[in-house]
Amino acid sequence: MKKKYDVYGIGNALVDLEFKVNEQFLYDHKVEKGVMTLVDEDTQFRLINAINSEDTSRKSGGSAANSIIAVSQFGGKSFYSCKVANDEFGDFYLKDMKEAGVDTNLDGKEREDGITGKCLVMITLDAERTMNTYLGITTGMSVNQIDEYAIKDSQYLYLEGYLVTSNNGVEAMKFGKKIAEDNGVLTAITLSDPTIVQIFREQMIDVVGASVDLLFCNEEEAKVFTGKDNLEEARQALKRDARRFVITQGKNGAMIYDGDTFIDVEPYPVKAIDTNGAGDMFAGAFLYGITHGHTYAGSGKLASLASSKVVSQYGPRLQWHEAQAIHQELK
Repeated sequence: MKKKYDVYGIGNALVDLEFKVNEQFLYDHKVEKGVMTLVDEDTQFRLINAINSEDTSRKSGGSAANSIIAVSQFGGKSFYSCKVANDEFGDFYLKDMKEAGVDTNLDGKEREDGITGKCLVMITLDAERTMNTYLGITTGMSVNQIDEYAIKDSQYLYLEGYLVTSNNGVEAMKFGKKIAEDNGVLTAITLSDPTIVQIFREQMIDVVGASVDLLFCNEEEAKVFTGKDNLEEARQALKRDARRFVITQGKNGAMIYDGDTFIDVEPYPVKAIDTNGAGDMFAGAFLYGITHGHTYAGSGKLASLASSKVVSQYGPRLQWHEAQAIHQELK
């Protein structure tokens, strides 16, 4: 029997605010380059004022949200569990998700008072993205935001690793994973960020449990999660934690373990100007592929091409026509 949703995602709901900055700005304001750092609202507000630029873009975001939107743009059906406040940014977030064709647990529901989370994305000339995130109301993301019936009616459950930073986020992930496993729904997780994996490694291992069906990570995350010093050892160790996995390698493409063999995915040469959302796009395109009859190799090729398009422009997402053009190009 066909499921209503291809992918059900659980993750943070953040409005992405993107700015271009130079290296000196990061140095002057003691911002650690190339990673995601959790900050308070005052720090984020201070940085935005210091940048003092009207040249910005605003998108509904959060790592898993970007992936779920990608599934939708390629022609899949997706659902997202999240938490936003009853404020202007919350209104924007839900409107943007609806326009992206994504159903949410908040459709038609009353929202709590509070502040919707925001992610300040600072992009330097080398295309590196540095994120300072104020989580706001999304820190209250819990089992109360999980839609059991929507999970049961999905092919895949996709969990965002960033949620391990709060106890209720961990419980929400584990709750959703149990519903999925009890009802024959496949589970996938992204490790999200090497710093998060390093600080919250025990929580991440707790969520993964005995195993997940599909795990996404980059090279550094793979090594930190497994405790190995090199990629060869890390990828062998990951077989204990995931039945299948994808390790993205930036400009070197990616490697996929399909449960039996390793598959190398060739990169598409491109001049990168903004790496924000590359991993999210890879995961979303890959999930679309494997839920629509593509092989693991074919899904990897689709994901690699989609990621190359994302990094060649500003912002973590493609336009609808771009996603469809990629689909047609590979056909």
